[in-house]
Amino acid sequence: MKLVLAAATGATGRLVLERARSSGHDVTALVRSPAKLPPGVPHARIDFSAPDAEAFAGAVAGADAVVSALGATGKADAGVARTGTAALVEAMRATGVRRLVVLSAAPIGTVPTLRRPDKPRYDPGDGPLLRLVTPIVKWALAEHYADLAAMEDVVLDSGLDWTVVRPPRLTDAAPKGAWRTEVGRNPRNGSTIARSDLAAAMLDAALDPGAAGKILGVAY
Repeated sequence: MKLVLAAATGATGRLVLERARSSGHDVTALVRSPAKLPPGVPHARIDFSAPDAEAFAGAVAGADAVVSALGATGKADAGVARTGTAALVEAMRATGVRRLVVLSAAPIGTVPTLRRPDKPRYDPGDGPLLRLVTPIVKWALAEHYADLAAMEDVVLDSGLDWTVVRPPRLTDAAPKGAWRTEVGRNPRNGSTIARSDLAAAMLDAALDPGAAGKILGVAY
């Protein structure tokens, strides 16, 4: 499969890249800093915070699927998930590429937006402990989560064959090779997942036509 991977040098993106290449897929990385890529990886230098429509279209043309691990890594990147993903969506529409998988976060199902103001207060998969902890996390990461929620709106309204993957807290632990997946909700009391297993879940979603049009909660 010919994949385009956005944010391929990030903590999760680099693991998606590694797994996709080891599985024999043809991967083009979209990155701001090509020097951070392993040698020999085909790539396009892309500024996700100030998108160039022509550059984005040229980068995604001919892909079977686009996978995005895009997200802010600090205050300087605020808004990059929505801005960069909107540019990806427009480029995909312009070039006829349909399949899109994006990385979000478990609490986003409860973060209201202007387009979707009536989200529930709690995710149905969250047990008592997560219902206590999640509001604190949402307060601490309010700007980051608002960006991801706006990004999800762009994806859900895109008309593409999209999948949104929502993990809980990410760790750098060794992969277990197995995780739970729920459609439209978080796995019950799922509080962590290793980045390596998240990368596998995202790639699996990109290869699964049945995942299109679904929000997938993934966790141990």
